Amino acid sequence: MVVVEPTPEPKTTRRYRGRTSWLSVVPTLLIPWIVYNAVAATGVELNHPLFEITLPSAAPPWAFTVSDAVLLLSLALLFFEILKSTRTGGNSVVDHALSMIVFVVCLILFLIWPPAGTSLFFLIMLTTLIDVIAGFSVTIRSARRDYSVGSDT
Repeated sequence: MVVVEPTPEPKTTRRYRGRTSWLSVVPTLLIPWIVYNAVAATGVELNHPLFEITLPSAAPPWAFTVSDAVLLLSLALLFFEILKSTRTGGNSVVDHALSMIVFVVCLILFLIWPPAGTSLFFLIMLTTLIDVIAGFSVTIRSARRDYSVGSDT
């Protein structure tokens, strides 16, 4: 009697191909830039207080202004941009290039557009510069670490 066993199906390894979100490609530091342009276009004063907090000390109440809110948004998004820069792959190159474009546009606007000649816009521009420098530094450092894992030294 001949026993015929079914041939096992070849194992296929499925690689997860996650969808690329638009947030992973578009620099999130565009958001403070857009907010600043909207505030500048509408004529809202940057020193307009949003709320005040009375401090326990004898100091006058601390006022949280529109400028403070935009700067806080910019710093929070800088944190997420630095987290995004830790990824490797083809999307990271596009992300670094777009971050560089955002910085160059901010620099040009700071130099030639009168409403952008403020301390707040300068600090937004600095956050984009930090994003560019940190993104390249983190990517180079992680690539160097990945390369040294396979070496004999």
